[in-house]
Amino acid sequence: MEKILAVKNDKGSADRFSYEWTEYSQIIPEYEMQFLKWVAPLDKEYFRGKRIADAGCGIGRNSYWPLLYGAEEVYAFDYAYETSCVAQKNLALFPQATVLQKSIYDFKKIAYFDLVFSIGVVHHLEKPREAVVNLWQSVKKGGKLLVWVYGYEGNEFIVRSVNLLRIATSRLPLSLVHVMATFFTVPLHIGVKMGMFRSHPYFRQLADFRFWHTKSIVFDQLLPRIAHYWTRDQAIALFEGLPYASISASRVNNNSWTIIAEK
Repeated sequence: MEKILAVKNDKGSADRFSYEWTEYSQIIPEYEMQFLKWVAPLDKEYFRGKRIADAGCGIGRNSYWPLLYGAEEVYAFDYAYETSCVAQKNLALFPQATVLQKSIYDFKKIAYFDLVFSIGVVHHLEKPREAVVNLWQSVKKGGKLLVWVYGYEGNEFIVRSVNLLRIATSRLPLSLVHVMATFFTVPLHIGVKMGMFRSHPYFRQLADFRFWHTKSIVFDQLLPRIAHYWTRDQAIALFEGLPYASISASRVNNNSWTIIAEK
């Protein structure tokens, strides 16, 4: 893997997410199920022999599975230095993995990848459209760009309540927000274990998670400075004007969107 060089990163929420990913740095089996939901309708076999870029890779958990499925090459990059170091450690077993510290706006490998994906990143950016346009350049003809983002549909409660709470928590010290996450997680964790909210697929999924896993999700919701929740049409509009051959939108857990555009 390429050596990671530290650079200053003081934009957006990269510093706040790097705190999260150093606290929750382990790749666990449950992450595979989440990954396969986020990339559907692509399946495990799709990744075999593919060249892939993971834009905003975090701890490398979404690169790990394509590598396990037989990807030929994976470039995983994240803007936060500390996060990139965690990803490098987690992907060290795979010689076909390259981990970089790089901005999603600056990544350049023109028309090279069969698949470029960005999962849970674009909706936290100040310039999401610019990021999508830049990533599109790295997709080769016949390749795909996949972006998973928060949906507005199914998240109305979060938009009305958690967004207001986030105005405060996104400005508080991260150690304090981490403690606060515990207090929010306790009733949520008990509730889903008792079968509350079973009608919603996302909460059914949470019922199988361990406490620390649910807490990491709650913490993830409280810390960012920017969090967009897009309707289906708004999510597709991120690709507007790009010369794609086809585009599709798949709903995930009734609260998010996976957009796939083929070049």
